[in-house]
Amino acid sequence: MFQRPGRVALLAGGLALALGAAVLAKDESALPAAVKRLLDCRLVAADPARLACYDAAAGELAGLLTKGEIVAVDKDQVRKVRRQAFGFKLPSLNILERSDKPEEIEQIFATVTEAHQRADQTWAVTLDDGAVWSQVDREKLSKYPRKGSKAEVRRASLGTYFLRLDGQTAIRAKRVE
Repeated sequence: MFQRPGRVALLAGGLALALGAAVLAKDESALPAAVKRLLDCRLVAADPARLACYDAAAGELAGLLTKGEIVAVDKDQVRKVRRQAFGFKLPSLNILERSDKPEEIEQIFATVTEAHQRADQTWAVTLDDGAVWSQVDREKLSKYPRKGSKAEVRRASLGTYFLRLDGQTAIRAKRVE
């Protein structure tokens, strides 16, 4: 029920397309042409010509932003997207970082909105951010999770994750939605 590869692929593709327009490059030559034209106005020496250059370039950029052909994001929006994508392998999110070392999220804290045990005695847990995590090991929980349970998801080794519910021993899990 929770394994919807098509939906995950659609989400990943949508994120990549939506965020791909917001590429922030260290090298100005890799910026979108309209942004580069705006930055090039800095090189115009005469004040009236520089102002005319800025007005024209800003007008063009505003039009592209309005049409959605260029998307601008700030650092807080990048953090929010990284948190929403925690648990998915989406290397295309690296295009949102200008710094040498992208900010990595190592763990998240959330509240369980739904939890159910499957026929194989493993758990599927939905968090308040909409993420669905599926248990991949056979560890038993002494206290069953329920709506309102506190969840911590953290990175483990080799691209795996640990899901701790209400402070119990962590179980291995993967994000499925």
